[in-house]
Amino acid sequence: MEDVGTLLNIFYVLMIMDNKEFYEFKKQLKFLSKIRGRHTELVSVYIPVGYEISKVAAQIKDEQGTATNIKSKNTRKNVLSALERVMQHLRLYKMTPPNGLIIFSGNISEDEGNPKIELFTLNPPEPISVRIYRCDQQFVLDPLLEMIEDKRVFGLIIVERGEASIGLLRGKKVELLKHLTSRVPGKFRAGGQSSVRFARLREIAADDFKDTVGETANEIFLAQQNLEGILIGGGGYTKYEFEEGEYLHHELRKKILGIADTTYTELFGLNELVDKSAGILENLDITKEKDVVTKFLKELIKDDSFAAYGEKEVRKYLDAGAVDLLLLSEGLNKNRIKIKCTSCGNLTEKTSTDEELFQLEQQISGVPCEKCSNLSLNIEEKIDLLEELADLAQEGSTQVEVISTETEEGNQLLKAFGGIAAIVRYRL
Repeated sequence: MEDVGTLLNIFYVLMIMDNKEFYEFKKQLKFLSKIRGRHTELVSVYIPVGYEISKVAAQIKDEQGTATNIKSKNTRKNVLSALERVMQHLRLYKMTPPNGLIIFSGNISEDEGNPKIELFTLNPPEPISVRIYRCDQQFVLDPLLEMIEDKRVFGLIIVERGEASIGLLRGKKVELLKHLTSRVPGKFRAGGQSSVRFARLREIAADDFKDTVGETANEIFLAQQNLEGILIGGGGYTKYEFEEGEYLHHELRKKILGIADTTYTELFGLNELVDKSAGILENLDITKEKDVVTKFLKELIKDDSFAAYGEKEVRKYLDAGAVDLLLLSEGLNKNRIKIKCTSCGNLTEKTSTDEELFQLEQQISGVPCEKCSNLSLNIEEKIDLLEELADLAQEGSTQVEVISTETEEGNQLLKAFGGIAAIVRYRL
């Protein structure tokens, strides 16, 4: 699914989810997107807020009856098993959770002769409004991908002497909210008027129109709680005069991100403005990440530095509640595992890559306990390292920033500092 690839490049776009929750949600979607059924045996169920669980259960029961007619014995068995897992899970609910309920179930084994029926449930980041039941070769993820699209709001203004268009960019949707036309006289004056007087009248009318555009934009943009920036476009010099003048509210003037040459007005022109400002919009997230990493690097080179990096060092400060800002690379891809001896109760913890964890899971039955030497070790718990460190940070009221590897600074954080760095409150 191509949309999932874009998932990895989205940051700071879920206003209702913090960095850790966003990371976990992305990780779940990435995992589910890779699952492919050998046949149409993967079940997706979306239950909107307030919908009766009993009605969904009745539908699943009907689908079980229909599935008995599937010709392939293996597919029939797998679909029925997946539906039974869904039915069992629905019995846990008397009503849908606050944002609705999403269930995925099916055979995730790549070995056709050795099925592995699993069930996954997701808490959507916002209320779901669609009801879906589908049995296919892949799980239905599009509604969830739409939920985590960029939901920021940007103001759009196209201003020319004769007309102006004002709108908003919400996520990927461009809206035209107001189109204005001016009363600025044309370039040719009526007979009997002096050229100086005519030019002055044109300038007064043009300035009045820019005032009107500014007042209208102020009214629209100041009402937007999450307005992140403003883009200005137009075909002539008027756009620069508008940007340089005091036509916009002083708080809005601080949010002007850039100016672009555009050919059109109205909705087509606003879309053109967004297209020509793509670089500005794209760089906003990258700039935020660069600023965070640069802040750490500047702290690192100070004589009395309050910077720390590497898992062992940063973990020490996290345990003491002494971390002010924690930087974690999304490319970390490691696990924190707890190994317990069932004979003596000895508990050890270690960090491993996915490959190392897989090898340990295969070999642990033959590994002796360090304390009692018995062959009785079990992996008691395994958690994504990023999640584990973020949880520790939360306990210490630490700001957490999850950094992508899309920038030079992000790559430097991963390769030079192991993907874990911090600015601490005090030295231990």
